[in-house]
Amino acid sequence: MKISTKGRYALRLMVDLAEHKDSGFIALKDIAARQNISKKYLEQIVPVLNSAGLLTANRGNRGGYKLSKEPSEYTVGEILRTTEGSVAPVSCLEKEINYCERQNCCPTLFIWEGLYKTVNEYLDGITVQDIINRSCNEDKALDI
Repeated sequence: MKISTKGRYALRLMVDLAEHKDSGFIALKDIAARQNISKKYLEQIVPVLNSAGLLTANRGNRGGYKLSKEPSEYTVGEILRTTEGSVAPVSCLEKEINYCERQNCCPTLFIWEGLYKTVNEYLDGITVQDIINRSCNEDKALDI
C-alpha cells in the first residue's frame, strides 16, 4: 500500500480548512499558497471531497470551501479512502465481500486481513483535530 500524492494533498487541504474554519469559505488559491500545492492540483481533489460530502462549496465573490463537519468528526481513514478508493494491501480485500476463488484455502489471507484491519483501525483512530493538535506552529515553538 502506498498513499498517492492525491491522498496526501487531500489530507493537507482538509487540515488547512480546519485550521482556518473560523474564516468562513476559503479560496483554493489561499490554500494552495499556504500549502505550497498547485491550485490546479487542488481543483482535481476538491470535487472528490465535495461529492463525498466532506466539504461545502460556495460560488461567487466570497466563494470557496469549508468543512461540512467539525475537524474532530473527520478521520484520516475516511479522507484517504475517499481519495484513494481503498487502503487494502491486496486486491481481494478491496471490496466488502472477498470474491477470490482461493479465499477458503489461501494460506496468507490471514496476514493481509490482519494488516488491513490494523491499518484501518490506526487511520480511523486519528482525526483532523488530532493533526491540528499535534502540528507545529509558532506559538508552540515559543514555549520551548
